[in-house]
Amino acid sequence: MFKKILIANRGEIALRVIRTCKEMGIKTVAVYSTADAESLHVKFADEAVCIGPAASSESYLKMPSIIAAAEITNADAIHPGYGFLAENAKFSKLCEEHNIKFIGATAEMINQMGDKASARATMLAAGVPCIPGSKGILETFEEAEKLATKMTYPVMLKATSGGGGKGMRAVWKKEELQDSWDAARQESKAAFGDDRMYLEKLIEEPRHIEIQIVGDSFGKACHLSERDCSIQRRHQKLTEETPSPFMTDKLRSAMGDAAVKAAEYIKYEGAGTVEFLVDKHRNFYFMEMNTRIQVEHTITEEVIDYDLIREQILVASGTPVSGKNYFPKMHSIECRINAEDPFSGFRPAPGKITTFHAPGGHGIRIDTHVYAGYSIPPNYDSMIAKLIVTAQSRDEAISKMKRALDEFTIEGIKTTIPFHRQLMDHPDYLAGNYTTKFMEDFEMEA
Repeated sequence: MFKKILIANRGEIALRVIRTCKEMGIKTVAVYSTADAESLHVKFADEAVCIGPAASSESYLKMPSIIAAAEITNADAIHPGYGFLAENAKFSKLCEEHNIKFIGATAEMINQMGDKASARATMLAAGVPCIPGSKGILETFEEAEKLATKMTYPVMLKATSGGGGKGMRAVWKKEELQDSWDAARQESKAAFGDDRMYLEKLIEEPRHIEIQIVGDSFGKACHLSERDCSIQRRHQKLTEETPSPFMTDKLRSAMGDAAVKAAEYIKYEGAGTVEFLVDKHRNFYFMEMNTRIQVEHTITEEVIDYDLIREQILVASGTPVSGKNYFPKMHSIECRINAEDPFSGFRPAPGKITTFHAPGGHGIRIDTHVYAGYSIPPNYDSMIAKLIVTAQSRDEAISKMKRALDEFTIEGIKTTIPFHRQLMDHPDYLAGNYTTKFMEDFEMEA
């Protein structure tokens, strides 16, 4: 087992990893930028190393600085969390070259699944259902135009290196294709340094349902059932739940089997998710694979009583998975609390928190790195907390979430708490009748 783990991340996920490490008797090293000097992950780690200024390109994305921090503190493993370098094949390889265990996928696996066009080809070879589309990268606009006409509109243009909705464009008619092609390529080039595109048939009225999997170094994998992540704004998830209100036992079994097949086909090691789009007829199609821990891993942990960070560490140290598939015993919902103003188009709202009161009680979990007096820097993702509730049924979980949101007090900045409170009263949400298009018609009430 590892003696010391460096967490190459910040905020709530860094603190989350530190907590499990402490329970396992493993020493921890936090890295931080100058903007994060007062963050809780810095305070609770055994050691902390400043790796640069506020800009993530000069700190959390600067590989030499992170490797140097691991070497000077004698860390024998690095946990990347999510975002930043979590799915960076070069960083995974760099850790290996410095004899530091990367708690995540190998460079080969990341390259295979991180590139969306490559992942699609791999899943087709594995026999996993995929959305109809291009067989690989589209070399020219003319090629895209010809394929779109053949498949019939609407279609979806996607950047092969995309993520977080960047480099994606839904195209409803031929006249929109050229502008969408140019815009998607420019956006992807700016965000990822890669403007390569591919094309898929647009699935109408889809739900975004992902399957949590864990694979070991012996080629075996198991799944931990599904999470419904369909409530999204600009392809960014706002809330998630498990089990999905749209799921049937037959569909859960089929999607779970497909996810395990995908993981074992590439001999995947670590925690990851196989993400699917599910149409209104409950046909499911592979969308992408995330080779890391997810923000919403919390709700899976709650419904099956399972520490996914602990499992990541165990698998990385050579422990085999049980081979058992897990299914939800309860119902859990997560609301992402962001420093944004939902009454002004979810505009980012960094600043100093003057009052912070977290809800409590049975079935309530808060994952956060902030507190009263903490100043949220403008340099990073706006998520400042995750509110997770768990109950015996979906109705009970929604009632519990309403109470928890009413109790959750954050003053000094704007947050998405009012949005989530209104969502919990929305008739379509209450009925479980929502798709990834839900937010297009949602309007905040003053």
